[in-house]
Amino acid sequence: MSETGFGQHISDLAAAEPQRIAVYIEDTPHTLAELDQSANRLAWVYLEHGVKLNSIITIALPNSFALLVATLAAWKIGAIPNPVSTSMPLRELQSLVSCAESALIVGADAADFAEHQCLPADFVSDTSLSADPLPPLTEHGGERALASSGSTGTPKLIMPSDKAVYNPEFISALFKPEKAVLVPGPLYHAVPFSSTWQGIFNSCTVVMLKRFDAEKCLHYIDKHQVDRLWLVPTMMLRIWKLPEEVKQRYDVSSLKNVLSGGAPLPAWLMQNWIDWLGAPVMNDVFGPSERIGGTMINGAEWVEHPGSVGKPLAYSRMRILDENGNDCAPGQMGEIYMLPATGSGSTYQYKGAVGKTNTEGWESVGDMGYFDEDGYLYLGDRLNDMILSGGRNIYPAEIEAALEEHPLVRSCAVVGMPDADMGSVIYAIVDSAGATLHDDALKEHLNSRLTPYKIPAHFEFVNEPLRNDAGKVRRTGLRAARLEQWQAEKNTGAV
Repeated sequence: MSETGFGQHISDLAAAEPQRIAVYIEDTPHTLAELDQSANRLAWVYLEHGVKLNSIITIALPNSFALLVATLAAWKIGAIPNPVSTSMPLRELQSLVSCAESALIVGADAADFAEHQCLPADFVSDTSLSADPLPPLTEHGGERALASSGSTGTPKLIMPSDKAVYNPEFISALFKPEKAVLVPGPLYHAVPFSSTWQGIFNSCTVVMLKRFDAEKCLHYIDKHQVDRLWLVPTMMLRIWKLPEEVKQRYDVSSLKNVLSGGAPLPAWLMQNWIDWLGAPVMNDVFGPSERIGGTMINGAEWVEHPGSVGKPLAYSRMRILDENGNDCAPGQMGEIYMLPATGSGSTYQYKGAVGKTNTEGWESVGDMGYFDEDGYLYLGDRLNDMILSGGRNIYPAEIEAALEEHPLVRSCAVVGMPDADMGSVIYAIVDSAGATLHDDALKEHLNSRLTPYKIPAHFEFVNEPLRNDAGKVRRTGLRAARLEQWQAEKNTGAV
């Protein structure tokens, strides 16, 4: 079968069914013809700005039709789309653009990027430009470039080795809905990006939220009879904490595949969703954007291995290694190393960083975990997020999961603060959404869920979500913002 580029594939679909709805941006439909023609015009603008094969185009647009057009226009000319968060601080975006050597920045103020070409967020292509399909590419560019590790202060790009080529024989069932797929997360993360485009490529109904809203998710599942849905644990938590009468207001019986990923999923939350929707509907996955390996578990397996993310998938091997590089015994927490079937370094490239590889070529992105006796993987935290307190390794995600069981906790983040005696003490930042909460109430709540040494010594209460729309928490940044005051209070004996 000859390869068809993503851009050409959309043109072929639009020629066959021009009035078919390609995507709903919430309640606003956009046809295949509209998507294709808009991208064709914008592609000519990119060419006028000197964009070439494998040039990186940084796209700072929110979930919107404009974001899809900008992405497709990049593929039309063999460029690589680099969608980024619109809430990224300017300094961080400037650092990322420098790392990417972006040929063009869409959605940026030219005054902030003197050495780069920019198009404003409200740019509209001149209607005099041709809306006809561009000449077919003889060589295809990369599929995408996603930003990562901005929370560490060192932005990098993850660039999969896959080209922007459509192959109907290589479509995962996870991204192939029968009726409709709902995309509630931002497209600057891997699964929302893939869910959206695979749905469009396969002529499925795609419904995209502008930004996550718990009740809107249920509304659009009901309205479009959605059968495929991907959620990060934070989204699952917010939906679950909706009042029962709100959840009962919507028919979600069309759901056949709810997929969780992107962060460790608290066992209590998965169990509640299984009780609500049924074990056959629920799935949990683990796997980095580097595509070096992964696991998956369905609800029925999960009930037998609660808390697990499943066994390694066939396309890679996986090991758990201790700090000395030795294989860990079952039940022993260590660093997760993976080796894809195609070999070390075959699935991605970093731009702005160097991958972590052991002497045998196994690769790690810094996730922690352990296998049980049956070979099922259980996740810990990121290696960089682990807290060493009193000689004990403490994983923030476990504490955060317990805190978020409290009905008044909307979100939270746990970090380690320096302490002369313990090395670090546990510091919890708790978003109570304006509700009144006290240390004692949370400690009482945690007493039945955590061993005593894992209970935070200090609580800070805030009234703002601590995770972004993709469910990510920037513990490094949160800690840094508090460190100076913490040190000052330590010096005065206030803490």
